[in-house]
Amino acid sequence: MLTLAIEKREKTGKLDGVRASGKIPAVYYGPKEASTNAAVSNIDFKKVWKKAGESSVIILKDEKGTEHEALIHEVDVHPLSGEPRHVDFYIIEKGKKIEVSVPIIFAGIAPAVKDLGGILVKVHRELKIEAAPRDLPHEVSADITKLVTLTDVIKAKDIVLSAGVDLKINPEDVIASIAEAKEEVVEAPEAIDMTSIEVEAKGKEVKEGEEGAAPTGKADAKGGDKKVDSKK
Repeated sequence: MLTLAIEKREKTGKLDGVRASGKIPAVYYGPKEASTNAAVSNIDFKKVWKKAGESSVIILKDEKGTEHEALIHEVDVHPLSGEPRHVDFYIIEKGKKIEVSVPIIFAGIAPAVKDLGGILVKVHRELKIEAAPRDLPHEVSADITKLVTLTDVIKAKDIVLSAGVDLKINPEDVIASIAEAKEEVVEAPEAIDMTSIEVEAKGKEVKEGEEGAAPTGKADAKGGDKKVDSKK
């Protein structure tokens, strides 16, 4: 089990000063443990965090040599650099089992994906389990080589757990399945109805009364609208 040295710190100390010394401000607490301000080495913490994550139990060892079984409960990181700025440790009560969600590793290659062109659907990426602190696994494995047909699924009960570890979700919950890949149908553009398109006549519109406008009156039988006065 991973061990991390931890030291108590005064509440009045400035956090920037702690960080400047190469340490991370921290706090640890639990059902039987009062909340205590502390600090841990930045370098050592990042090594332990990388291996343990937030689901594996680690040992916190203080200056007096006292050991506490704990979980990395919460880590505050800088939004730009990603560096840890503060850590919460949860001290586990001795003799008690705890519930945690551990990552699911999807192992192997699914024949339904390789041979049938299906798509692997990961319904759950974590599995809730319960165990004594020292029995908690860092992760669990789902064997996807059992997904042979497009209708096969892996259920929670299909994941093999080590001794002392109990499943804390419905055993029938689907962990992974196969989705059939569908071909994308490209629809041809609709034909344009040329008869429905209004074509605008080119040239200047000639209005009634303007030069060149056609007469609108009806011509009489003698060949015009005008009346000829025969009297001179």
